[in-house]
Amino acid sequence: MAEHSGKDILSSDVEIKGSIKFQKELLIDGKVEGEIHSDGVLTIGENADIRGEIKTKSITVFGKVQGNITVGERCELKSRCTLQGDLKAARLVIEEGATFIGKSEVTSAAGGKAGANSRPEIVRNDESPAPAKAAFGARG
Repeated sequence: MAEHSGKDILSSDVEIKGSIKFQKELLIDGKVEGEIHSDGVLTIGENADIRGEIKTKSITVFGKVQGNITVGERCELKSRCTLQGDLKAARLVIEEGATFIGKSEVTSAAGGKAGANSRPEIVRNDESPAPAKAAFGARG
């Protein structure tokens, strides 16, 4: 057998109905209908179409997710992803171009109540600042 790199992959031709549990790292690039639970790192690939609740330690979304996401640490929504559902994370990164329809809650990483002075971490990956109306678009 080939040596295992530690990251498991469900390729784009895989379709699963049911719940998924994993330990370390998983990349899903196919279709999943059901719950995904883990204490590991989940990557939703560009071709992925996930319909269901996701609870994991850390997630990076490149594809489509319909359902609520709860992560203990970091959630990253990449530029061409689509998320329809509520999001709860200790740290949240949303790239320009990502589609997010739902509510977000940035929680304290320590798990305690957030104090009056605590603020969500804001991460900017782009070099030049974009005007606000470019990010939100004109409303008609």
